[in-house]
Amino acid sequence: MRRPFALLAGALLVGVFTVPASAADGDEGFTLKDPRITESSGLAASRLHPGVYWTHNDSDDGPYLYAVDSATGKTVARITMSGVGAPRDVEAVSIGPDNQIYVGDIGDNDGVAWPYVWVYRLPEPKVLEDRTIRATQYVVKYEGGSRDAESLVVHPRTGRVYIIDKNEDGGHLYAGPAELSSSGTNLFKPVATVDLWATDAAFSPNGEQLAVRGYFGGIAYDWNGGRIKRLGRLDVPLQGQGESVTYSADGTKLMYGSEGAGSSVKAEDAPEGASASKSPTGSSGSADSTASGGSGGSGFKVGALAVAVVCAALFGVRRLRRRG
Repeated sequence: MRRPFALLAGALLVGVFTVPASAADGDEGFTLKDPRITESSGLAASRLHPGVYWTHNDSDDGPYLYAVDSATGKTVARITMSGVGAPRDVEAVSIGPDNQIYVGDIGDNDGVAWPYVWVYRLPEPKVLEDRTIRATQYVVKYEGGSRDAESLVVHPRTGRVYIIDKNEDGGHLYAGPAELSSSGTNLFKPVATVDLWATDAAFSPNGEQLAVRGYFGGIAYDWNGGRIKRLGRLDVPLQGQGESVTYSADGTKLMYGSEGAGSSVKAEDAPEGASASKSPTGSSGSADSTASGGSGGSGFKVGALAVAVVCAALFGVRRLRRRG
């Protein structure tokens, strides 16, 4: 009887340690170790590469995106965007359907009121290596005139692009057209108020929540087809200059980044209901459907249960050995 129980225990142990990669991607936070990343201003969890996060510098760097391995904090690829000219003030990065990366060149450093800003789109590379990828450039204007903004989000199911302007007294969520046009101007219109001096925002992987952060706090909103409803405050960590936020790939964590050389990305539990219940339309890298409705501690509960079962099996083996 020893061998069957031993095999059972071994199988359960394999089950414990063969946790889906997305369940642990970046959950513990990490430090950006690349000396070239001095003003990390945006953050997005990769859809194709578990544990990898995309970031970029604020300005004075060039058309670059950095893929950072959260396990080591090291850059595993630097992407050069071609076809976009010289970026002015890149403030945000987001990933939409079909693993398309969207980059928001939407800031106004030094108080410059640009008559238009830019959004860039490029495919997330399947192989992480230093390379050049051609991007599509979109011209964006706001209804009512220019705005300062640092938050750009792309809905993971519809692919619609939204921007939140940055205003000390609170701002607005601006919706772009259903599809961006690369041949004309894309007019973004205000659709909702946001009660925060926003420095970044992110959609949950299932597209049902919107997290908005500022320098001193954050707000979670329920997303009902764009009709946002406030859920509550977010537990935003104290950071020197809190600039970025993204959900982990499985939606259980919110990852908060800040500017500065060697800055840290800190992890906090995401609000319940943010996990990816099913794959976003056209996306091949979202979390498993079993994550539906999970809270930030769901992974721990499953793991703890598995460990308990293993211990029980081992205890049974020991009792049988004593009887023999």
